[in-house]
Amino acid sequence: MVAGSSGLIGRALVAELRRRGATVLRLVRRPAITADEISWDPAAGGLEAAALEGAGAVVNLAGAGIGDRRWSAARKQVLRDSRVGSAALLAATVSELSRPPAVIVSASAMGFYSERGDTVVSERTGPGHGFLAELCQEWEAAARPRAPVRTVLLRTGVVLSADGPFLRRQLPLFKLGLGGRLGPGGRWVSWISLTDTITAICHVLDRDVSGPVNLTAPNPVTNAEFTRALGRVLRRPAVLPVPLLLPRLLLGAEALAGLTQSVRVIPEVLLADGFEFEHPDVTTALAAALGRTAS
Repeated sequence: MVAGSSGLIGRALVAELRRRGATVLRLVRRPAITADEISWDPAAGGLEAAALEGAGAVVNLAGAGIGDRRWSAARKQVLRDSRVGSAALLAATVSELSRPPAVIVSASAMGFYSERGDTVVSERTGPGHGFLAELCQEWEAAARPRAPVRTVLLRTGVVLSADGPFLRRQLPLFKLGLGGRLGPGGRWVSWISLTDTITAICHVLDRDVSGPVNLTAPNPVTNAEFTRALGRVLRRPAVLPVPLLLPRLLLGAEALAGLTQSVRVIPEVLLADGFEFEHPDVTTALAAALGRTAS
């Protein structure tokens, strides 16, 4: 059972699970149209418990886009409701089942840690401060069912895909030769390829892993290093620093600060459990995301 199946990660995950032979049902926030869809309404608490009865696993990736507009009070409420509300509804429903799933895998984000500068953080690191950290704490707490079901909390980093928001915003400037580091370039970027994102989710579904899992590659880079790698892959210059004024005008100071926090995350749990990354370095990950050859 997958919630949030229409997003970047959700679409790829459903396709991979089906390729592996799983039967996948998708929770959708509209009337169900196809046989693989089940309608639910997290805002109204609408979800028939029978829909989850006997499911082997539940994956919840639901949540409104975090970086596509200013964080007004109303927008913050949408971000909170779309995450905490959906997670709480699924956890409560699972707790009512006579045949609960073996595992719940629920999205979270590396925003849990907030600004850390150059400090390396792992799943053992405590929460940070600010809106994103508080949101992630609420999100994770809501995702845990009362029933004794193995629960995995995915603290996801920047997912590298040509269709993802992080690269989609940058590619036009880089292709014009106008791309560059954001400000001084010293902020850490904890990233992961879309391929490794999906493989890692499949990994935690099958393995005896529970609690928080950092869904990031093992080699975070600074913004300056990321910029140079993207320039190399696109074979474009990347020497001009991008002023923060324009993104600040578009997103507002609070959202920009939250989305550009320096977070140097290590996927300690995945590495300890033997997970092997297909794209452990940022250059090969960018080349794969953009259909280019790494140089």
